[in-house]
Amino acid sequence: MEQLVADVGGTRARFARLDDRGRPLSSIELPSRELADFPAALRAGAARLGVDLAGETEAAVAVAGPVTGDLVTLTNVGWRFSVAATRADLGLARFVVLNDFEALARSLPTLGAADLDELRAGVAAKPAPLALLGPGTGLGVSGLVAAGDRWVALRGEGGHRDLAATDEREWRIVAALAARFGRASAERALSGPGLVWLYEAICALDGRPPEAGEPHEVVARAAAGGCAAAAEATRLFSGWLGAVAGDLVLTLGARGGLYLGGGVLRRMGATFDRARFLARFEAKGRFADYLRPVPIRQIVSERAALAGAARALLESS
Repeated sequence: MEQLVADVGGTRARFARLDDRGRPLSSIELPSRELADFPAALRAGAARLGVDLAGETEAAVAVAGPVTGDLVTLTNVGWRFSVAATRADLGLARFVVLNDFEALARSLPTLGAADLDELRAGVAAKPAPLALLGPGTGLGVSGLVAAGDRWVALRGEGGHRDLAATDEREWRIVAALAARFGRASAERALSGPGLVWLYEAICALDGRPPEAGEPHEVVARAAAGGCAAAAEATRLFSGWLGAVAGDLVLTLGARGGLYLGGGVLRRMGATFDRARFLARFEAKGRFADYLRPVPIRQIVSERAALAGAARALLESS
């Protein structure tokens, strides 16, 4: 029996077959926005891998959106599908759908040194929860909580929490984002599109026209120097991500460790200000000492969510 796993986000859809031990083999990647809809994405990925979906195939798919019932909507690509109808239409023997950051959280116990970049070694409290936060096309949030001898992944939409300002400049940028979108959520700043929106808000406040319209352009201008708006956007991004991460660890009591996922940090490179991130992470007044020992690691593997989807498929059998 074939087993297929996928990680379908607003920008990219990754697919892999599983070996006979339930581990993802080499993966392939397709651009989400060039695919017509969710079933078309699964058909395209399966075809590239040589998998016959109707041939008693089992599939587990991590999607970038809330999974609360049969009807699932991907937040940043606009696809909507019925789990039951998709399973029937594709002829799948078994079909598991989970949130992408729930899948990524499931992978955390399996990640090795090659999959991680250590931002701070810290000292992990055991068996304390683990926190997971990641800017990509959106802002993913999850965590792991110990339940006896196993871990339980949390399923939520914490990336849509309010974005909090701590000084006059940040207040003005939050106000600009709220005026543009009706509300300033963390995702409106801490995502690929959010980095551009931060840059555009800074340009508007400073009375200058924006000259970058894509995240990679903002990063390139910040890395090259000479563009104050791009440099400020990456600094604000780094600091706000630290602040949101600190809040998440406090909320979950996640002194077992913080993990940072999502593709944006990998692409920011040196423009991600780690010192600013850590300073804002710990800037929680009386609870700075509570946060100071927490280990912080960045997930550098692009296949971690596929491994988490594989675990979901195995555990649901």
